[in-house]
Amino acid sequence: MEEQTLDMDFPQQLGDGTDGPVPAAEETKPQVTALEDGYTVDYITGEAIKETPKEKVRQRVVRALVHEHGIDPADMKRDFPVTVSEEGAPRKRSRKADIAIFSPGSKPITANLRRVVVCKPEPKRGKHVVKLREPDQVRKDLEELEDLLGNENRPLCTDGMWTDGVDFFFLKKVVSDFGVRFEDRSDWEVEDGTVGSRTVASHQRLRTAEPERLKVAFQRCHNYIHGNEGMPKDAAFWQFLYLLFTKMYDERVSRGTGRGRFRVGLKEKFKDEGRAEISARVRSLFEDVKREYKDVFKDTDEITLSDRALAFIVSELAPYDLSGTDVDAKGLAYQELVGTNLRGDRGQYFTPRGAVNLMVEILDPKEDETVLDPTCGTGGFLQATLKHLHQSWKREAKTLGHPDTDEERERYGEKLKKYAETRLMGADFDKSLVRTTSMAIMTLAQTTGNIFYMDSLGFPRGHLPGVEKAKEKIPLGSVDVLLTNPPFGVDIPVSDEAVLDLYRDGIAQSWARDKETGKVVASTLSTPKSMAPEQLFIQRAIEWVKPSGRIGIVLPNGILSNPGPTDEAIRRYILEHCWVLASVELPVETFIVDANVNILTTLLFLKRKTDQEVRNQRLGTEEPYPVFMAVAEKVGFDRRGNELYKREPNGEIVVEPETVIERIRIRGKEIERTLTRSKKVVDNDLPVIAKKYREFRAKHPVPGAAPRKGAEAGA
Repeated sequence: MEEQTLDMDFPQQLGDGTDGPVPAAEETKPQVTALEDGYTVDYITGEAIKETPKEKVRQRVVRALVHEHGIDPADMKRDFPVTVSEEGAPRKRSRKADIAIFSPGSKPITANLRRVVVCKPEPKRGKHVVKLREPDQVRKDLEELEDLLGNENRPLCTDGMWTDGVDFFFLKKVVSDFGVRFEDRSDWEVEDGTVGSRTVASHQRLRTAEPERLKVAFQRCHNYIHGNEGMPKDAAFWQFLYLLFTKMYDERVSRGTGRGRFRVGLKEKFKDEGRAEISARVRSLFEDVKREYKDVFKDTDEITLSDRALAFIVSELAPYDLSGTDVDAKGLAYQELVGTNLRGDRGQYFTPRGAVNLMVEILDPKEDETVLDPTCGTGGFLQATLKHLHQSWKREAKTLGHPDTDEERERYGEKLKKYAETRLMGADFDKSLVRTTSMAIMTLAQTTGNIFYMDSLGFPRGHLPGVEKAKEKIPLGSVDVLLTNPPFGVDIPVSDEAVLDLYRDGIAQSWARDKETGKVVASTLSTPKSMAPEQLFIQRAIEWVKPSGRIGIVLPNGILSNPGPTDEAIRRYILEHCWVLASVELPVETFIVDANVNILTTLLFLKRKTDQEVRNQRLGTEEPYPVFMAVAEKVGFDRRGNELYKREPNGEIVVEPETVIERIRIRGKEIERTLTRSKKVVDNDLPVIAKKYREFRAKHPVPGAAPRKGAEAGA
């Protein structure tokens, strides 16, 4: 990562990580300081272990058992040998439980064994969706789990799980006078005093989702619809979103009642009559959703899944308390699924997460500021704004790094909802993306926010239905912070004369270089018949914010460096109307991996000038000012999407201790404890750039007049 600052006249540019151990309360785990390539840190023991495909699955499962089921890692053992007997065999033999779970606080011996987990490597899927299997299709695989659960001689060992990271199967051992039988279950029961929640909505208490497990659950739901129902990916995606929205709605309306309709019994999904009952409950619930959210859903929208598929999706989502799950976890899972399904041919719908987070952090939107993304796509900037506000509130309360308590979740949830309803704005001219973003906001803030179906370049004109509401809520000159990644390219030109007319006094002119002076001037003889959308969006962004309002925009490097007269005129327009706060050039990997676009881009940060400041610039009385400029060389992954880690000179991956505070319920008590984990250091310049920008601003205040409230500022 290269960084430079300079006095401004005409700038050159403008001219898992893997989590480590959770130590038990009564013992101290050794800290790993470096890892050989291909190794990770075991979540149970804290030791360095080889990161095989099977181990990746096991580590995800262990983390979920701790954070979702409240099982103390001190009560777990890996590769625990269990004596099993085979009918007719002269001798007993032994199998290893990949994860063995014992009675709380007891010795790790077979007599105290309560639950067992079998882990297998995740199947290779390539570009294809892996078809999820039903229990009757995997009976042979489950024989190993049945062996580990044992017979009536081990009556306390009753619960088992089999997983390969894609399929999850649960067995319950039932001992009776007639022997032992194994019943298929949709999940493990949550034992009393294990995991607490505020609402009971099914056979078990709702649980807060562990981020990686929630992402897997979302993917499993989508894959089941796509692979098992024979639906195209986009149709499967919308069916999943209908059900996700319905789940969120049910949590809201059933809170405090003790029983929602979005639920599934432990055995219900395995019988035809049970599936029919699940289907009837959820379809009725979806009709209520459509009536309440008429702006998001049409009367013709319907859940077209089979009862079997519907029962599967409900069983995956029902256990989670999504309203109480961390905002970052929900946003990550949602955006991951959306990004793989709604990317345009040129990635125009999807801004890479790293770039989004950097832009929001640099512009630092406040609780009393209106934020707009006029090309919101799938809503990445708006979701990141909500997460940023949540983090800033925790920082003010000096609880950053601490998990939210129930009371804090309630309070912050209400604040996010209020903000989304009053100050969070988005727009797009693709109706499906407007719906997608509305659902994303609902997932994070329990409201659909203000997402307008309109053409932002044509605003305040236009025939789409969102225009009138937008004129009322976000007239030009009213926005505090604007974040956008406009569509790029000469192959998607704007040629509508009614739209171009809005920009004729600014960028949409024919520019040429005066042969005598060399200066770029506008032609009086002709006007361009079309322009690239990103060119016009620069002017539109500046017009939409208040004087002293802030802008973050993703631009192709050509606009900021090409010598042609049009690009130079655009740079002059920017300098005339804005203070340049920062410029961050991104490597090509950023958009290749996340958006399948092979283009060099720059994140440009601006602050709109007041009328007097514009006059000063035109008169040549503006004083030079420092601009933050950086070039990111690494963004944490290579061109193929493989994660990159920092390495020691000998090639070993750098590992650093990370202090994490977690609140989990162990042995009937909710505890908050500070854990020291070992974490691989991702080679990513973007967080470093954010830190350097803050240091830069501590030395160099933002140029120009301070923001003013009221009519003079365009409010």
